[in-house]
Amino acid sequence: MNHTTQAKRAEALRQMHDRRNILLLPNAWDAGSARLFATRDFRAIATTSGGVAWALGYADGEQAPLDEILAVVRRIIRAVDLPVTVDFESGYGITPADVATSTRAVIEAGAAGINLEDGTPGHGPLRKVQDAAARIRAARDAATSSGVPLVINARVDNWMHAEKDPAAPLTDAITRARAYLAAGADCVYPIGLSDPKTIKAFVQAIDAPVNVMAGAGTAPLAELAKLGVARVSTATWFAALALGQVDHAARAVLETGRFDSLATDFNYMDAQRLFTAN
Repeated sequence: MNHTTQAKRAEALRQMHDRRNILLLPNAWDAGSARLFATRDFRAIATTSGGVAWALGYADGEQAPLDEILAVVRRIIRAVDLPVTVDFESGYGITPADVATSTRAVIEAGAAGINLEDGTPGHGPLRKVQDAAARIRAARDAATSSGVPLVINARVDNWMHAEKDPAAPLTDAITRARAYLAAGADCVYPIGLSDPKTIKAFVQAIDAPVNVMAGAGTAPLAELAKLGVARVSTATWFAALALGQVDHAARAVLETGRFDSLATDFNYMDAQRLFTAN
């Protein structure tokens, strides 16, 4: 992809965060899943770090080597004519300077946006606010120097370590969100926050685009829009769903000796058409 096209896609992704219309992002894990989502009229594609790692044969949590991740990113971007934002975990670097280097690499791969989380790899402890903000600033500076208006979605991991009360992490999460926005983030992602009342309080406190994670129990899009949510992503759910369906069918074959579980309304030719249709 040439630089001009990439910059236009990044700017288009940025405009999708204007909060006038909620942005629904499916998280792809390979070129096939990305192409499938693109045919369903999504406006942009995200990646899932977990799904990509599993497809490559690694656990999630920055266990997959960065060069292998970038190869997947390049294949996904080649397969779709849409902005692609990359789940970049905690930035693939020990120091902010390392994060800047990794950010330049993902930009070179064609990314229009990235997620950066403030937990340590593998859902580890939260970084200090100033440390996490410095990593976002490093990524922003790398993007600015590249000339690509990269959309940075700052993941706030408080609810990954939360007590049963969904409001308990709210004060610290707001402090973190404000620091990350000041450091150059465009959007804030309180992953794991699903309680409508707390979502509304969070959105009102920071007055910036907020991303929430969708799952089977998440409020409908219309309700999330009323709460002020700007962006919804599916995280690992589509990848896990695909693996779960295959697991169910495989167990049925082994247990019954029959192949009825292989019945599908999406067949070989449907998959072929993803890559051959004009």
